[in-house]
Amino acid sequence: MATMTIAPSQQKVVDLNIQLVCPDCKVVPPNISEEFSSGDLVCADCGLVLGDRIVDTRSEWRTFANDEGDDPSRVGSAANPLLNGPQLETVISQRDGGSGTARDLNRTHGRVTAVKGERNLLQAYKDISAMCEAIGLPKLIADIAKQLFKRVEDEKLLKGKPNESIIAACIFIACRQEGVPRTFKEICTLTQVPKKEIGRCFKALNEAFHETKVQTMTSEDLMARFCSNLNLPMEVEKAAVDLTKKAKELGTLAGKSPVSIAAACIFMGSNLYQQGRTTRDISNVCGVSEVTIKNAYKYLYKERRNLINEKLTAKKIELLPAP
Repeated sequence: MATMTIAPSQQKVVDLNIQLVCPDCKVVPPNISEEFSSGDLVCADCGLVLGDRIVDTRSEWRTFANDEGDDPSRVGSAANPLLNGPQLETVISQRDGGSGTARDLNRTHGRVTAVKGERNLLQAYKDISAMCEAIGLPKLIADIAKQLFKRVEDEKLLKGKPNESIIAACIFIACRQEGVPRTFKEICTLTQVPKKEIGRCFKALNEAFHETKVQTMTSEDLMARFCSNLNLPMEVEKAAVDLTKKAKELGTLAGKSPVSIAAACIFMGSNLYQQGRTTRDISNVCGVSEVTIKNAYKYLYKERRNLINEKLTAKKIELLPAP
């Protein structure tokens, strides 16, 4: 009995793919768009809604990871670079109507799942944020200080040093890096850490962070803040800055600290413009003693003819108070 063979081209192939076609347009292939914002399937040609409540299967946010990295789609909240560990955990709420059971469960769960060293980091970050807010530093300074503190902890740069000293040094360096320096005395008052201890930590970190640019504090950096706290007009601030630059060129106040130079120049500039501020007022704002301001002012008064430029000649130099 002869058998009939069917050519491959004549074999019937069943298309098992399910294809959604707009019943109005009936265009093949269909032009259908997914609007995830509203959860609808919409025909892009006529606007007919073909389906609703579709599930968005895309990533929660964009990923720039390589093939080796994991895709961070649908894995919870964003990772915090300041903390260690996978950071994928469940948190038990403390609210249960006032019975207190949920609070106890939350504490117990926190002790069991706590990552080693993470508690110290969280407490240090909390202290840094509180201290920066206390003296009006922006969030950028606090974030940089937190990054420096984490690097110190990861690289074990200051073994045996208390966290308070490390935090003070990190805030001090962060202020220097962003061009808003604070004096050692201000950081001491803020953190209650001795000046020598901050100096030791700062020196050690400055040598360790050799690739990090830490600017040297100058009198000009402090001038705007001090004059603002003293409610002095802009012309006095400009005059004080000019006096500082001229004194550096002539070497009038060589060897004096930037804070002492700024205080003495502010005292001289305020008297030139008859905005006289006492040495006590300037001492309270700048954080230096009245004796230090008067001693620095003596050198400025001796060189007053060379320090004051032609623009200020008409301001009656003779009215400057004698030291």
